[in-house]
Amino acid sequence: MRLIKAIVVDSNTDVINQLSKFADENAIIIDVCGFCDNLKQSISFIKEHKPELIFLQPTADNLASFSLLKELDFNIPKFIFISDDLTNAYDAYKHNAVDFQKKPLDFNELIISIYKVIKLIEMEISFQNQKVNQIKSLSVENSDNGFIAISSSDKIELIKLEDIVYCKAEGKYTEFVLSNKQKILSSKNLGEYSSILISNYFFRIHHSYVVNVKQIIKITKKDGLYCEFAHGISLPVAKRRQEEFVKFIKL
Repeated sequence: MRLIKAIVVDSNTDVINQLSKFADENAIIIDVCGFCDNLKQSISFIKEHKPELIFLQPTADNLASFSLLKELDFNIPKFIFISDDLTNAYDAYKHNAVDFQKKPLDFNELIISIYKVIKLIEMEISFQNQKVNQIKSLSVENSDNGFIAISSSDKIELIKLEDIVYCKAEGKYTEFVLSNKQKILSSKNLGEYSSILISNYFFRIHHSYVVNVKQIIKITKKDGLYCEFAHGISLPVAKRRQEEFVKFIKL
C-alpha cells in the first residue's frame, strides 16, 4: 500500500484536529507532515517537504494563490478541498481537485478520497514508466548514445550525460545539476539512475551524490576528500568510498 505524504492548509481548528486524528488512525496510508493557515504561506513548506497531497480550505485567498504552484520544480500535489459550503465543490472541479469533502468530515468518506489520490498517482507513475520504457526500447536512453531520460514534473527530458555535473538524492526524488547551472528534479530516486550513470564516467562518491568525474576541476585532501566543480561547487567523498574513488580516477 502506498503511503501518501500530505499537508493541511486550513485555519479551522476542528478540521485540523479531525485530520490529525484521521492520520493517526490511518498511518499506513497517510502521513500528515504539516499544517499551514493559507496556501501562500505554505509554498516554502511545500518546496521543502514535497507533499503529494494537500487538504485545502478553498478560501478566496487560497484559490487566488494557485498560480504560486507553478514555482514548484516537482509534481504539483493533488488536492482534496474541504468546506462547509457545497458551492465550493465547483471550485474543486475548476482547480482539478481529486475530491471534495464537506464539513463535518466523515472518516469513511476521507478514506475513499485518499484511495482516489493513491490510484491517480499510481496511474500517472505507470504511464510515465511506460513512456520511459518506450524510450529505452528505442535505445535513446542507452548509455552508448550519450543521453539519459529524466522523468521530471510534467515531462520526460533527454539530457546529454556529458552535461551532468552531479546528481543529488532528494528523498524519493533525484536532482540533476547541469553544467549550465540548470537543475532538473526527477520523480525517480537516485538508485534508479545509478546503473546507467556508473557504467559511464560517473562515480557515487556519497550516499547522496553521483558525480561526473569529467566535470571535476580539482580534488582537495584537507580533512578528507572533496570534489570541486565549476561555480564553487564542492562535494565530499564518503570515507568508505575514498579508496575505491582514488582507484576509479587513477590517482
